[in-house]
Amino acid sequence: MALVDDRRNDMTFLQKVRNTNWFLIILIFLTAGFGIAMLYSVAGGKMDPWASRQAVRFAVGASLMLFVAFVDIRVWLRMAYPLYALGLVLLLIVEVMGEVGMGAQRWLDLGFFNLQPSEIMKIALVLALARYFHGLTAEDVQRFRWLVVPLLMVAAPAGLVLVEPDLGTAILLIMGAGALFFAAGVLWWKFALVFIGVLGSIPFVWERLHLYQRERVLTLFNPERDPLGAGYQIMQSKIALGSGGLWGKGYLLGTQSHLNFLPEKHSDFIFTTLGEEFGLVGGMILLGLYTAILMYGFAVAFRARSQFGRLLATGVTSTFFLYIFINIAMVMGIIPVVGVPLPLISWGGSAMVSILIGFGLVLSVYIHRDIPIPRRPGLDPT
Repeated sequence: MALVDDRRNDMTFLQKVRNTNWFLIILIFLTAGFGIAMLYSVAGGKMDPWASRQAVRFAVGASLMLFVAFVDIRVWLRMAYPLYALGLVLLLIVEVMGEVGMGAQRWLDLGFFNLQPSEIMKIALVLALARYFHGLTAEDVQRFRWLVVPLLMVAAPAGLVLVEPDLGTAILLIMGAGALFFAAGVLWWKFALVFIGVLGSIPFVWERLHLYQRERVLTLFNPERDPLGAGYQIMQSKIALGSGGLWGKGYLLGTQSHLNFLPEKHSDFIFTTLGEEFGLVGGMILLGLYTAILMYGFAVAFRARSQFGRLLATGVTSTFFLYIFINIAMVMGIIPVVGVPLPLISWGGSAMVSILIGFGLVLSVYIHRDIPIPRRPGLDPT
């Protein structure tokens, strides 16, 4: 596949600054500020141990976001496969020498920072799939032989992540890739076949789930079966959400989190703290911020001139949506607990940085939206 670097379309730094979608950046900063405020609350009105470190992580991630945004979109096209390969290598290293925490082997200890390679893979996979589909025609996408490679590209990291085990991230990888397949033009009936295959594999998968994972699924349907064990977390989450009412109990006045009834109050279940302290109104405000970010992300995809840019922005934005949907559905007891953080809100360095890098790519698509990117001989140049 020949990729031509047309220097006639190069932009100056000032042109990139003027072309930047600063309103999207403001929305991201507001949402992250909301998260830091909640981490301050769950620590009992203290910056340590979570809020101060999260602020530093956000500053680092925001700097990387702007750096990524100003890099020419054609550079990210060329780097897509190498970054995907790097992500796979890191996932393999985790299996050999990763740090174990909370019953899973997911992290690499870098001394100053615990890196979770699966978070990097969420972005690297979107990049690689966008690069692959960029070079296909509409007719190619409908032929199964052209779908074998991207399916393997999804299966490899998803399988490695499942081994860790990290069911939530594996689901995000698969569903995020599915959104990109759909955006690339894969017909709906092929998704139906995959869905039927998934249903047929449920007994096989169930036998290979860890005991705690089975308990989470069973607890979804009846939390009261083990109110002090497997069902404790979700029951306390529902109590906290319900006790917030319309307006909430007030900032720093939550009882379920401050009295330590609620496990993981600073990470996966931080939305329950928000609901308890700010009520339905506070939850809707956060969802409003998320909705605005999602609308801007999909608008960037719609506006992009190149197929690579359209698919990249769609993939990143869809992954962001899946973070939100899975986390909120999880803490409300709609789906099993799978350990997916609330983006830009929950405590966590790898997730925060990977999300911000993803939005850096979306901004790069927006900044370079009018730059045509050659696909392959005989195809439209965009």
